[in-house]
Amino acid sequence: MDYLMSIADYIINLGNDIVWTYVIIPLLLGAGVFFTYRLGFVQFTHFGHMFSVLKNSRRHEKGDISSFQALSTSLAARVGTGNLAGVAVAITLGGPGAIFWMWLIAVIGMATSFAESTLAQVYKERDHEGKFRGGPAYYIQKGLGLRWLGVLFAVFLIFAFGLFFNAVQSNTIAASFEHAFNIPKWVSGVFVIAAAGIIIFGGLRAIARFAELVVPFMALAYLVVAVFVLVTNITVVPQVLATIVTSALGIGQATGGVAGYAISAAMMNGIRRGLFSNEGGMGSAPNAAATATPYPPHPASQGYVQMLGVFIDTLVICTATATIILLSGEFKPHMETTGIALTQMALVSQVGAWGDDFIAIILFFFAFTSIVANYSYAETNILFIAKGNTKVIIPFRIAVLGVTMLGSLATLQTIWNAADLSMALMATINIIAILLMYKIIAKVAKDYNTQRRQGLLPTFDPSKFHELKGKIDTDIWAQKK
Repeated sequence: MDYLMSIADYIINLGNDIVWTYVIIPLLLGAGVFFTYRLGFVQFTHFGHMFSVLKNSRRHEKGDISSFQALSTSLAARVGTGNLAGVAVAITLGGPGAIFWMWLIAVIGMATSFAESTLAQVYKERDHEGKFRGGPAYYIQKGLGLRWLGVLFAVFLIFAFGLFFNAVQSNTIAASFEHAFNIPKWVSGVFVIAAAGIIIFGGLRAIARFAELVVPFMALAYLVVAVFVLVTNITVVPQVLATIVTSALGIGQATGGVAGYAISAAMMNGIRRGLFSNEGGMGSAPNAAATATPYPPHPASQGYVQMLGVFIDTLVICTATATIILLSGEFKPHMETTGIALTQMALVSQVGAWGDDFIAIILFFFAFTSIVANYSYAETNILFIAKGNTKVIIPFRIAVLGVTMLGSLATLQTIWNAADLSMALMATINIIAILLMYKIIAKVAKDYNTQRRQGLLPTFDPSKFHELKGKIDTDIWAQKK
């Protein structure tokens, strides 16, 4: 068994080295810069509008999912172990400079998130229960006419979100509870799958309602503690910020070779963990974006809302974790402690013993909400593959819960590596797809902002877009006029 695991680890690591080094990083950075320019630096010029759209979020019909609920669902998936354990892993493996690259990938990823989420709204459809579903698999099939590529994306997403990422979440919950409360990992695993099963079997609307209630509470509680740490160490903050930047750029390293290695390690780990956390361009958040009944009733409005999700996840919550770790002074180069244990240790040094329990509890909420939101993404894609046949749902739910249980007992590094590879493969397909459809993205965004400048409530009229004729469900938008 150990021999087979070592072979699997070798294959996974080789795949990660190839895909991340030569494919995904150039694509991510290139697409982010391209959409930032093509959309008029939307994440900067329309920064305030993101909050305006979210403020006006509302349901139009009983049972519809609002933009706020869709954002909460996507944040439930985004805000998980990546924000607590993932940041610690990035700092341990890449140094403080990894945080700089997390920031950079988030800033340019906001434009990519706008693009993919707008597309998800354009090509969404109603399922047999009247709920909206959509995402990359759907817009690849409808927009590019490539069902086989949509199916391939769906397969990678199912492995990534339905299996590997949920195993990562349950693994981290079990580890933190064992560290804080001496609870055996199998006990935590049983509790997690029992609680997740109740919500998952409630369906898409139950997941949205759960996320709407829990996500704002958990994020605010964590940020309050992070702000306390920041304020009590305010005199050290400039030094920490300088360390992040100089470490990212290799400034102060002894030789060119050492500096180059430091920059490479910081960049690679920062971008990997940043993408895992904020998901901008990965093709996951569009699955949540498509479920919303947006207000204003226009696809671009959900693009703005989901763009805000990237900002909250990385530039707010991940930065909070980095602040706690780096201000504590607990991080040391080449230290063995990593992941959630480092975050817990850092907070304990700042607030006392209760910080250990606090991180364990807040992590449970972060990771648990990710599990149920990740499942919703996977369900949408399993239905896409099955062409709407709902007979696959119950067996799939059982399989997801089973893997989640196994994840609580597994080796962390193997799971992280498998998650990295599946994430990179689905992101590669998604980024290529949205780049091929950039013209419709730009045209939809221009239509929205033209109406805004005219003092109108932006409303989507499919008849103005000849390239969409016969490719989308026009009745969806006709009802919103």
